[in-house]
Amino acid sequence: MAQVEKRGGLLRKSSASKKPLKEKVVLMYDEIFMTEDPSKCSPRFWEELFLMKVNLDYLEGKLESLDGEELMKIKDNINCLFQHCIQALGEEHPIRVVNALQTLCALIRGVHQKNKSTSGFDIINMLMGFDKAELCMKNLMESLDSLLCAEGSESLKSLCLKLLLCLVTVTDNISQNTILEYVMINSIFEAILQILSHPPSRREHGYDAVVLLALLVNYRKYESVNPYIVKLSIVDDEATLNGMGLVIAQALSEYNRQYKDKEEEHQSGFFSALTNMVGSMFIADAHEKISVQTNEAILLALYEAVHLNRNFITVLAQSHPEMGLVTTPVSPAPTTPATPLGTTPPSSDVISSVELPLDADVQTSNLLITFLKYSSIVMQDTKDEHRLHSGKLCLIILTCIAEDQYANAFLHDDNMNFRVNLHRMPMRHRKKAADKNLPCRPLVCAVLDLMVEFIVTHMMKEFPMDLYVRCIQVVHKLLCYQKKCRVRLHYTWRELWSALINLLKFLMSNETVLLAKHNIFTLALMIVNLFNMFITYGDTFLPTPSSYDELYYEIIRMHQSFDNLYSMVLRLSTNAGQWKEAASKVTHALVNISKMSYSDLQWHLARLGTKGEV
Repeated sequence: MAQVEKRGGLLRKSSASKKPLKEKVVLMYDEIFMTEDPSKCSPRFWEELFLMKVNLDYLEGKLESLDGEELMKIKDNINCLFQHCIQALGEEHPIRVVNALQTLCALIRGVHQKNKSTSGFDIINMLMGFDKAELCMKNLMESLDSLLCAEGSESLKSLCLKLLLCLVTVTDNISQNTILEYVMINSIFEAILQILSHPPSRREHGYDAVVLLALLVNYRKYESVNPYIVKLSIVDDEATLNGMGLVIAQALSEYNRQYKDKEEEHQSGFFSALTNMVGSMFIADAHEKISVQTNEAILLALYEAVHLNRNFITVLAQSHPEMGLVTTPVSPAPTTPATPLGTTPPSSDVISSVELPLDADVQTSNLLITFLKYSSIVMQDTKDEHRLHSGKLCLIILTCIAEDQYANAFLHDDNMNFRVNLHRMPMRHRKKAADKNLPCRPLVCAVLDLMVEFIVTHMMKEFPMDLYVRCIQVVHKLLCYQKKCRVRLHYTWRELWSALINLLKFLMSNETVLLAKHNIFTLALMIVNLFNMFITYGDTFLPTPSSYDELYYEIIRMHQSFDNLYSMVLRLSTNAGQWKEAASKVTHALVNISKMSYSDLQWHLARLGTKGEV
C-alpha cells in the first residue's frame, strides 16, 4: 500500500510514477540554500516564510548536510534569514513571531553544530556578518526583553527563554561562546527578575529563567567583569529572592519525590523479596539500580545564589509545608528545541505559589531541608563521575552555608527544629531507620548527620579524597561557630568521633594504595585538628560535662589507632621522601592526643559516674 511520506517535508503518497510533493516551507528553505537571493524572484518571500509552520528537522538537517565550502557560498542568504527573523520579532502577528523564534533556534544550533571546530568569530560571521553583528544582536536582545516583560502570550515568553537557552548552551564550554559577549552588553537581567518575582510568570517560566541566569553568571566569570554576577550579588528584593528559592526548592523536591517513588517501587518488587530470603546479600547491588537523573543546572543556580548574594541566605530558612507534589496534565507549548543540559524542568503546576495552606498534619520544610535530602541521595553513589561532580557541588554549597554567620545562626537556633529524613545508603550491618522515630532538632544536626553518613559510607578503593576534604571542612566550620558563640549543641557526638577514627584507620590500612594517588596526610591532619579542637575547647561547646568525659573515653579507648598513626607519620617524616613535610605536620598535631594517659581515663570515668562539673 502507498504510504504518506511525512519525513523530510514530503507530502505526496509514495508512488513509483510520481515524485513526492514537498511542503511549501521546505521549498522555500531550498531556495535559501541556493546561492542567489530568494527575494529577487519573489519580493514577498520573507513575509510569506514566517507565515509557514517551521520545519525544524529539515532546516537543521539541511545545514548539517552542507560542508564548510558550501555553507560559505550561501552565507549572504543565512545572514539575510537571520536579520529577517529579528525583524519579524517586532511584528504584531503572533504566528510570525513564533515562527521567527523557532527559525532562530534552528539556525543557531545548526550553524554551531556544523562549525564546532571553528572559532566563535567565524560563527558570528556566518550567522549575521561581522559588520552587522552588533546591531543585529542589539535588536535581538531588545526584542526578547520586550517580549519577556510584556503581558502577552505565555507561549511566546516560553519560546524566548528556549531561544536564549539554546544560544547559551550551544557550545560545550560556555566561556567559548563568543556570541554571549553581546548578551553581556545587552542585559536581560531585569526581565529574568521580573519573571521570578511575578507568581503567574514564575509558575510557567521560573525553571527556565533560573537555569538561564545561572548559566549567564558563569560566562567568563574568572576572566572578565560579568555584569550578571554584579547584578545578582546586589539583588535585595524579597519577592524576587523568594521566587528564585521556590523554583529551586520545587525542582529539588521533584527529584526527591521521583527517587522515593523508585525506591519504594524497588523495595516492593521481586528482587527485594529475593534479597530478604537470602539475607540481603546483594542489597548494595540492588541499590545501585535505583537511579534518577540528577539536576546539575538547578544545583548550579543554588550555588550561585548562595555564593554571590548574602540576602539569599534568608531564603534558605523560609518555611513552607512539605506537601506531596502532584502532576496534572499541562497544556502543550509550541514545539521547541530539546531542553539544554539534559534536564527536565518540573511541570508548571509543581512550581506553585509559596503561599500554601498550612496544615497540622503536614511537616514543615524549607529550601535547606530539601537540599539536604537531595544531597543525601546524590552523595550515596560517587563511583559514577557524573554523580561525583554533583556530590562535590553539594559539598561546596554546604561549605558556603557553613561559612555564613547568619546561616549558622538559624542552623543552630533551638527554636527552629525540624524532622529531616535523610536518605541512607543500605548496608548489611545496619537497619533502615524508621521515619517516625526521627526527632525534631536544629538543622545543624541534619548537616552533621549528612557529613557522618558520607564519612562512614565512602571508604573504598576509588577513594573520593576531594569530597572527604570538603566534608571535614564543613564539620570544622560548624565547630568554629559553636566555639565562637559558645553554642552547646545536643548532638550524638560519639557517632562523629567514631566515624573520624574509623576513617583514620582506613587511611592507615590502605596507606600504600592511597599514597599512590593522594596526599592522605592533608586529610589526616584535618581529622586530628578536629580532635584537638574538641580536647582544647570542648568544654565550651559540648552540651554536658559527661559529653566531654565521653570524648576522653573514646580517644583513650581507641589509643591504638592514634599510636599507629603516630608511628606511620613519624616513619615518613624521618625519611627524606616526598611526604616528609606533610607527615611531620601530623606528627606535631598529635601532641595533645599523645599526652593523654590511663590516669586521664580513670579521672573522666569517675566523672561520668558522678556527673561532676568540668
